[in-house]
Amino acid sequence: MPGTNLTREEARARAALLDVDSYVVDLDLATGSTKTFRSTTTLTFRCHEPGASTFVDLVGADISALTLNGRELDWTELYAQGRIALHDLQAENVLRVTADMLYSHTGEGLHRFVDPADSRVYLYSQCEVPDARRIYATFEQPDLKSVFTFNVTAPADWKVVSNAPTPEPVAQPGGTAVWNFPQTERMSTYVTAVVAGEYHEVLDVYEGKHGTIPLGHYCRQSVAPYLDTEELVLVTQQGFEFFEQAFGFPYPFHKYDQLYVPEFNNGAMENAGCVTLRDEYLPRSQQARWFYEQRANTILHEMAHMWFGDLVTMRWWDDLWLNESFAEWAAHHAAVHATQYDEAWTGFTNHRKNWAYRQDQLPTTHPIAADNYDLEAVEVNFDGITYAKGASVLKQLVAYVGEEEFLAGLRAYFQKHAFGNSEFTDLLDALEATSGRDLRTWANAWLQTSGVNTLAADFTLDADGSYATFAVAQSAAAEFPTLRPHRIGIALYDRADPSTGSGGPARLVRRSSFETDIEGASTEVSKLVGEKQPDLLLLNEGDLTFAKIRLDERSLATVVESIDTLDDSLARALCWSAAWDMTRDAEMSAGDFVALVLRGIGAETDDTAVKQLPQYAQVAIEQFAHPSKRDALRLEWEQGFWTELRNAAPGSDNQLTFMKCFAGTHGKRIPPSSYTGAGRSDEAMAFLAGLLDGSEQLEGLRIDTDMRWIILTALAAGGHADKARIEQELASDNTISGHEKAAAAFAVLPDPETKEKSWADGAVRDGTPNETQRHIAYVFDTAGQPDVLAPYLDRYLEVADTIWEDKGTQIASTALEYMFPRALTSQETLDKVDAWLASSDANPAAKRYVSEVRADIVRALAAQAADA
Repeated sequence: MPGTNLTREEARARAALLDVDSYVVDLDLATGSTKTFRSTTTLTFRCHEPGASTFVDLVGADISALTLNGRELDWTELYAQGRIALHDLQAENVLRVTADMLYSHTGEGLHRFVDPADSRVYLYSQCEVPDARRIYATFEQPDLKSVFTFNVTAPADWKVVSNAPTPEPVAQPGGTAVWNFPQTERMSTYVTAVVAGEYHEVLDVYEGKHGTIPLGHYCRQSVAPYLDTEELVLVTQQGFEFFEQAFGFPYPFHKYDQLYVPEFNNGAMENAGCVTLRDEYLPRSQQARWFYEQRANTILHEMAHMWFGDLVTMRWWDDLWLNESFAEWAAHHAAVHATQYDEAWTGFTNHRKNWAYRQDQLPTTHPIAADNYDLEAVEVNFDGITYAKGASVLKQLVAYVGEEEFLAGLRAYFQKHAFGNSEFTDLLDALEATSGRDLRTWANAWLQTSGVNTLAADFTLDADGSYATFAVAQSAAAEFPTLRPHRIGIALYDRADPSTGSGGPARLVRRSSFETDIEGASTEVSKLVGEKQPDLLLLNEGDLTFAKIRLDERSLATVVESIDTLDDSLARALCWSAAWDMTRDAEMSAGDFVALVLRGIGAETDDTAVKQLPQYAQVAIEQFAHPSKRDALRLEWEQGFWTELRNAAPGSDNQLTFMKCFAGTHGKRIPPSSYTGAGRSDEAMAFLAGLLDGSEQLEGLRIDTDMRWIILTALAAGGHADKARIEQELASDNTISGHEKAAAAFAVLPDPETKEKSWADGAVRDGTPNETQRHIAYVFDTAGQPDVLAPYLDRYLEVADTIWEDKGTQIASTALEYMFPRALTSQETLDKVDAWLASSDANPAAKRYVSEVRADIVRALAAQAADA
């Protein structure tokens, strides 16, 4: 047997053989050790071929009892590699499995966390993709849906929450209690959930046209002061009102709990009626608007999954993209129409879409509808294509068929497939019926192929400066030559006459815009013939399609000179994206991109752009600038950015974000890049040290707990703070956040001994909690430390040989994506990576990450050569 790596063919065979009637899962969380819990699964199912054999999934179990149809089985003979073999099945079967299971510290299965702030215990489950089998015995595939009854024994003073409404606990001897949850609706194993511990609870309701939905919000006791329930409930209620109306289907479950949990691997998880979210979404320190927009987006994303994913579920993980792409599209659509975040699509263009563009130009790109032939393939495809490219393509589809027709198709789809499984063709059938369009050709071009197209204006001018001819040229990379149909907007912008009395510079004002269809290598646009050439011609106005755009010579000059005078935030986002893409493609120098950012960022109104643009500028400096020019560019960037920081309005979101970028935020960076901040000179370090000790002040800037860590980490990276100083700060912040941020501060120290420990904690040692490992990984590759990082090129490649098997998906993927020493980018480094790729027998998933690192190096070397 292949063991834990279930294949699509195995899943199809098992689904054809079985129908699953029910699960009863008894979890004893009270009487086990701090390392294990007791799990008993009673699984009732039917077999269409009596006498046949199959298997049930269970990972990491110490089985104590196994019976099938009342007959005791020898589990030592039947249990291997995460599977229990089942033979001689009857038409109707009852399997009962009792086992001691391991608590997780990697966010997979049932995760156990002890809060260092108060020693309280918190548990939560994470079952997607295949990790319900780490909690109870399952048929671990999305199309074997069933109903579930959870009975949970836990300390009597705990809160216990699951998919079904929470019952009154029944007291048991010894200070424990049992929660006998009612039976759930039919659902897949990957969206089942149990959350238990000493959680703080706040209850509310949503009163909608279909009735009352009970709402619960939960978090750790130590972060309860930061549970801003009023805002969270508002966004939740706005989401329910919007989605129930848009989807034409009442919320399909009995209640809706949102639980903010520690050390969570992702943004959130759409467990039916029991959503888990990162508790970093309950910030203890000041945040800018982009943070709350992203949090609202996450809340709406998981809520959309209640219909698309939980109510109607993909048959197999080939349609994972549809689950995530739809939720991504729906969250932004709902934010624009139902919340205060009415420019959410601008933030999408400035951040998420650039993630997708990068992913789609890597050698590991794949069609949106990926060929997820087994679970290992699934686990590496939670990427920018699955989420952001897919959402962009759905946005294109909405423009193609019409919003009302699209929503009408969704309503029919939910009604037809409620509580069942479907495939993408089922959704296409519904959309074709409501729109009257043949969508098969469109779907094949967009979903079954890889790569991103480039759109550019191709024109000639008359003597008076008007367009004599105009066409949109479409091209594609040689490796992925598909040319696709596009629905795009085209807009013409002119510099307005500044003599209107404002006294300011001329503004870029939209003269006109229209939509048109693009197909093939060249599409004539006769509507523009005779139009006077504008100062800025913008293709893909409205950001309707997924394509790179190129600015013509005049338009690029206008953007470089005047991006700060373009008032439309989405149009600016398209210009930023075009400039960044040209920089990545070595068509715009790193220095020119940095100068562009410095020109426009102070006037930028989209908070997501204010956060992302400095990250792109840092990548341009550290990776794309020629080494001979890098020091001068660093100084130009520091001085220009410092000016923007000082000029930002006191107490404004821009001031807060600029300060974080000046010091160097140590969270996740897309694309992966060396950790650094804009401020690196001795003068900048002195300024940061003064902010930390109070001898310097910036009016309106609050130096709160998290800002102290941001500044201290910057000082540590620059060699202006040592281990003792970090330990001193940790002593005053004995929280899990404090421990994680201290781990990051240690990891950036330019000290070989400390670097070695951080490497071991992030890539070698067992037992490092997943969130701590992430904090280390995100900053380990610190800019300006080539000598200290030099040994870790070979160490990284050595670890990559076996880390997937040794550490599992979460730890391995984080280490491989972020801990490569990009500060060592050179031809010699590329040669070593190539030799490893040619010779290593590493897991294909590990090789995928290394090949993406290689692509980054190749791109950087090409940009550096062009910049020389």
